[in-house]
Amino acid sequence: MEVYHKITEAAFDSRAFVSVSQTPDMKKLLRDILSQISKSHFDQSQMLETVVQLIRTLKDCLKDKRYFILIDDIWSVSAWELVRSALPVNDTGSRIITTTRIEAVAKSCCTAEALIPGQERESMEQLGRSYLNELINRSLVQPTKVGGDGATVKQCKVHDVILEFTVSKAVEDNFVTIWNGNGFSKNYSSNKIRRLSIQKYISSRAEEIAKTIKNGAQIRSINIFGSNSVLVTKHATEFLNSQVLRVLNIEVEYGKCSLGHVKSLGQLKYLRIHNYALVGKLPQDIEKLQHLETLDVRRQCLQKLPASIIQLQKLVRLHVYPSVRLPDGIRSLQALEELSTINLGIQSVKFIQGLGDLTNLKLLKIDWPCSTELRDMEDHKEACISMLSRLFSHLRELRVWQSDPDATCSFMASCVPTPPPLRKLVLNTRYLNCMGPQISSLVNLSRLSIRVHGEAGKEGINILASLPMLLSLSVGLFNDKDGDSGIVYPRNAINPQGFQRLLKFHFRCYWCDAALEFEPGAMPKLQRLKLELMARCQFKFGEGGLVLGLQKLAGLKHLAIDINCDAAVADEVEALENDIRDAAGVHPNSPMLQGTNDEEEDCSALEAILAAVPPEYREPLGSKDSAKEAWDTLKAIRVESDRARKAKAQQLRREYDDLAFRDGEAVEDFALRL
Repeated sequence: MEVYHKITEAAFDSRAFVSVSQTPDMKKLLRDILSQISKSHFDQSQMLETVVQLIRTLKDCLKDKRYFILIDDIWSVSAWELVRSALPVNDTGSRIITTTRIEAVAKSCCTAEALIPGQERESMEQLGRSYLNELINRSLVQPTKVGGDGATVKQCKVHDVILEFTVSKAVEDNFVTIWNGNGFSKNYSSNKIRRLSIQKYISSRAEEIAKTIKNGAQIRSINIFGSNSVLVTKHATEFLNSQVLRVLNIEVEYGKCSLGHVKSLGQLKYLRIHNYALVGKLPQDIEKLQHLETLDVRRQCLQKLPASIIQLQKLVRLHVYPSVRLPDGIRSLQALEELSTINLGIQSVKFIQGLGDLTNLKLLKIDWPCSTELRDMEDHKEACISMLSRLFSHLRELRVWQSDPDATCSFMASCVPTPPPLRKLVLNTRYLNCMGPQISSLVNLSRLSIRVHGEAGKEGINILASLPMLLSLSVGLFNDKDGDSGIVYPRNAINPQGFQRLLKFHFRCYWCDAALEFEPGAMPKLQRLKLELMARCQFKFGEGGLVLGLQKLAGLKHLAIDINCDAAVADEVEALENDIRDAAGVHPNSPMLQGTNDEEEDCSALEAILAAVPPEYREPLGSKDSAKEAWDTLKAIRVESDRARKAKAQQLRREYDDLAFRDGEAVEDFALRL
């Protein structure tokens, strides 16, 4: 029980602990769970007579909540399956832990969700997340990066032993065939390949592999990684003709990816091309991919999408690079749920108006640059505001970047005050208090990243603090004037009211004079804090410098500090570093302190790499998260280029050798060969 209470102190909306026993009274058991989750629902449940009614009540009560349920001492598979049917699958990071001494029950608990189809409105994506959560709960998968809500897994890994076993079992069951550089995996049989993963450089065996794929009539999935562009650039026509292929994932570092023959893949559902190096094209008759659900070309340098893409009636996810122009008839894609990243500045007014008609859209990421080149600038701006206002009522995630802060205020002000389902918002605005009522209405918001041009202010901070479900907050403060305005705003004070569930806080200052003060009891559940501060402001706010009260953050575990030394003297930098270090040193939790000098050095190294490479390489390399990633990519590109040059040299050598006279050859015959 002690462990249970310790775990559930995290941000769970509901929790319950029950013991099943050998002869469980299922009605009593379900009521016991209900009593711990909702007193009002429990009181009403006294009128319910059947187990089915109780199951329905439990599901309704938990369907939108992040819950933690511990079910102890399960003795039968039937008891487990009945309890499990009352716990809805959702995407809020819920957790279920079971204990049993019966092997058959243990196996049932591991595989149960594979037997439960999507229920009601629950999507396959939600079900997939629940599978991942089950693997994490059983320590078969290890999360390496978790989102600000403390539950969403962004990156994960498996232990080497688990990986070896998983690959071995997958190969044994013919679930996957792997090319690892030395050849195909042990299960290789060209007429039995179902899923193919090419993980290492194929070198001179590209033709052999392409022929194998071409003859593999049963291949459902192809994944190509690494420096294998030769397989894509030269042999695409030999294997992109399958009528049963469902998944095509091409992730190569360099080389042109020709998609001219993807049109023959009639059953394709998932198409992803990850290749920055050269501009590619999608087939003009892409409408033949009538089963396509995901098109991800956000790492492919396309200029525009074919007009016929609007005929893909099953397309759910469309991800493109911001420089891509989309066709005007976007409103035809009524199945679309995710769309990113769209540069509104290069899209037509008709496209923007049609975008507002996508009523099933749940995720939208846009760039909204302040362009003065548009002839119909005011009409364009009004269309953008109208579109965002219409979509705001049903989006779950919205990113509006590079926007005019005043335009952001305009569209927010025009939004219906009814609380939208929005959970994540990235925004650019001028003053927080100019759209206070609209932000305050976002009662379901769990993640917010906002750039403020000017002062946050006490009223603005109180607006953010009032958001009841907020788990992750990033605030960037920009100087509202060009250069150093000389204005010193009051210290931004965080009081005990509000921010009651916040786990992660990122505070950034961009050439503005701003400081923080955490009052006793502020942000009681905050675990991770990152501060990006201007050292030149260290002595402008009097005693205590830029940050006061760090030791008053009761839940703090991780502290990261990024000091901007521009226009600062050594004393200011040293004083700021000492203040942060001393505050962390006296904190009762001894939080892990992470300096970001290494990050600054990494940024400098990345900038040096970008400055030294040809212009066509800067975009793909600039997208990398670190200098090491950029350097590794550059090496792969150079290796591929070297191989291409060597191959060309060999070809020229053969052609040169062919120029020699053959024994007994006449001059006329030699001339004809030329």
